[in-house]
Amino acid sequence: MSDAAAQGSRERHIVVLISGSGTNLQALIDAQNTPALPSARITLVLSNRKAAYGLTRAAQAVPPIPTAYLGLQPYLKANPGKTRDDYDCEVGRIVARQKPDLVVLAGWMHIMGDGFLEIVSGDQPYDGEERLAKPIPVINLHPALPGAFDGAHAIERAYEAFQKAEIKHSGVMVHRVVKEVDRGEPVLVREVEIVPGEPIEAFEERLHAVEWKIIVEATRKVLDEIAPATPVS
Repeated sequence: MSDAAAQGSRERHIVVLISGSGTNLQALIDAQNTPALPSARITLVLSNRKAAYGLTRAAQAVPPIPTAYLGLQPYLKANPGKTRDDYDCEVGRIVARQKPDLVVLAGWMHIMGDGFLEIVSGDQPYDGEERLAKPIPVINLHPALPGAFDGAHAIERAYEAFQKAEIKHSGVMVHRVVKEVDRGEPVLVREVEIVPGEPIEAFEERLHAVEWKIIVEATRKVLDEIAPATPVS
């Protein structure tokens, strides 16, 4: 029996999208059904990279977490005439079929097109004529402060800007996913100091430690807003 069942609460379901080693995913795995993330379970980990170690983390979790892989280029090669937009819609369909309470992008290195958001919002059907009855919120972890260093290589760009005295610190945020890259409403924000003279590896290590905390806190915050862990009648 899961902790959620033992507590008489409805289990909240999460789908996590990854592209790499999955350290942020691991933070979520370790937190599920604990006081940090109560009555919550990851029901699927989807990667766009076949060799992503995060898939192994999911498979080795106790109990194992189901995984899926869908890469852009293999998808396009296997489906002549299909486009990147079609791929994004297919990712949306995979997520929608799980009917999770929340989708967390934890190091997902692919910019989603409108099709993904239209499916998870219920605006477009995901299976025949079937649409989601209610929107699934999507949040994303980004290693920068709101409005700063949108997109890829944010850590490196922030570190370089600090060396040029253009900024005094950087940070991490979890934000709601919208059509504009990294411009959705912040859920949680944490500043991270950059120490003068420190190598980028040291800054990156400290920043990642903040990421592992904030992704769990933000996931719980959004879940508690949309699907409170209330006792089942």
